[in-house]
Amino acid sequence: MTQELTHINEKGEVRMVDVSAKPDTERVAVAEGFIAMERTTLDLIVSGTAAKGDVLACARVAGVMATKQTSSLIPMCHPLNITKAKVECTPVLEGEREDGRVGIHVEVTCGVTGKTGIEMEALFGASVACLTVYDMCKAVDRGMEIMDVRLLKKDGGKTGLWLRDEA
Repeated sequence: MTQELTHINEKGEVRMVDVSAKPDTERVAVAEGFIAMERTTLDLIVSGTAAKGDVLACARVAGVMATKQTSSLIPMCHPLNITKAKVECTPVLEGEREDGRVGIHVEVTCGVTGKTGIEMEALFGASVACLTVYDMCKAVDRGMEIMDVRLLKKDGGKTGLWLRDEA
């Protein structure tokens, strides 16, 4: 399959894609991320005793805020009038991941009625939520790792539904 990159013009220069002729459609994207950490760090987060406060509440708010600011930091993203942004942060214990790592799983769901997709907003929200966990816990665990940030689902627009194939 040969496709052209839409953010590159015929001269090879980057540009923001013109979406003015596209119809508004409902669009949804779901992205995830994981921040791995020491078990003692996870215990601080789950017990609510981290020095900087409620880590998961702060990460959820930061993730939502990030979805609304995506076009400010990703140069070719269109500003979107986001209609939905939900951030879930779930503790992951030993044995719940194939690799045995513990940490926080972040899932972000974004929605918009518009002319262009919302995948970048969901991905950015997941990334910033993970970064917020890191920021709030770095004093006790500088070895945390942010990993597995990826799109799980996108729906709407001309291309319709796309789901990550885990097979």
